[in-house]
Amino acid sequence: MGLTGLEIYKHLPKKNCGKCGPPTCLAFAMSLAAGKASLDSCPDVTDAAKEALGAASAPPIAAIKFGFGDYVNKLGEETVIFRHEKTFVNPTSVVVEIPDTLRGAQLDEKMADVNFVFERVGLQYNLNGVAIRNVSGDAETFAEAARLVTEKTRHGLVLISEDVAVMERALADVSRRVPLLYAATADNYEKMIELGKKHSCPVVVRGNGLDATAQLVGKVTAQGCKNLVLDTGNRDLSQTLADYTMIRRLAIKRKFRPLGYPIIAFTTASDPREEMMEASVFVAKYASVVVVKTSKREHLLSLLALRGNIYTDPQKPIQVEPKIYEVGQVTPASPVYVTTNFSLTYFSVEGEVQASRVPAYILPVETDGTSVLTAWAAGKYTADKIAEFIKSSGIADRVQHREVVLPGYVAVLSGKLQEASGWKVVVGPREASGIPAFAKGRYTQGVPA
Repeated sequence: MGLTGLEIYKHLPKKNCGKCGPPTCLAFAMSLAAGKASLDSCPDVTDAAKEALGAASAPPIAAIKFGFGDYVNKLGEETVIFRHEKTFVNPTSVVVEIPDTLRGAQLDEKMADVNFVFERVGLQYNLNGVAIRNVSGDAETFAEAARLVTEKTRHGLVLISEDVAVMERALADVSRRVPLLYAATADNYEKMIELGKKHSCPVVVRGNGLDATAQLVGKVTAQGCKNLVLDTGNRDLSQTLADYTMIRRLAIKRKFRPLGYPIIAFTTASDPREEMMEASVFVAKYASVVVVKTSKREHLLSLLALRGNIYTDPQKPIQVEPKIYEVGQVTPASPVYVTTNFSLTYFSVEGEVQASRVPAYILPVETDGTSVLTAWAAGKYTADKIAEFIKSSGIADRVQHREVVLPGYVAVLSGKLQEASGWKVVVGPREASGIPAFAKGRYTQGVPA
């Protein structure tokens, strides 16, 4: 169990200076006990207090890493059960499993799938690693597979073998990549944990059910190893979901340290579509690593998009920078569209402008990342604000005309905007999907000076 707020308060400087955020040391102690604050926020805390409160200030789900360089996978550090309470921290790593016998063109094709990058609304979606399963039972075959994979991708590695000798042989070649080792079990945990400690690699602890996993973690941590990831061993979807939910609740609500580690999950469905549905459950509840069998982007994109949506800050909408954007080969006669800086709104407009084949400028006004109607209703998308942005953006130096296209949903602003900006205001389509027809009908020859 973690320390209570009053127990933490005894170690604080009791200055009530407010430098940490909360107005008093007692309020800060309560936030610390609830996992909603960091001890580093207090500038006056002593070294002795840091040592005494280290466990209390740590996230209830330990921070674990595997991979190297720019391709490190960060796991854990979660502090809430539900995303709307604060935010989820480190997105689930999606890893593709391959057998250690895969070679030649088949391996090349699989690695090409693993290395793909897809861009959507200004964000990049990609896989995070390769899990190599020892199906051959041969140490050299397993080691060779690990070497070949490291030559073809820089993504993280998960090495799957319960044979300590086989794992040790592979680590002799790829330990510098800091792979995640799977798995330490009741039969091999002492040697597998020592191997992980020797090579500074995180190790998956796999039990036989929730209680057995917690007991095994206790034995492992007694060996001085806390660089761990959990697997309860269940593969039935409903039972796995129950296990993962209980792990998160016990770790965060009860501060139950044996279960305060990231979770790894494996899909079992043979049909790729069913597999993605299964994986989506694990992403939402609450796996830090999901190992899948399919590597085809047409299957994975829905899962990666879901992950991207879940691991955004619900209190901070995705935004684009408010500045001038050029779409196509713009000229001084190109039209100018104004919109908001909500990412989905902007990229919807950008996509339709591209589809119209009429090059144009887009001016996304700063609205704290809210859509057109939401921003207008909240008083963040006003005629005066749009006029000020038109002036400050410098668009007047880029075009020879003085005409701007306003979203149709806020046509009510057109008169005042024209008066405030001095520009002619044209009311455009309500929906972005109407831009191609609108642009082809009005701007095929550009905007007259």
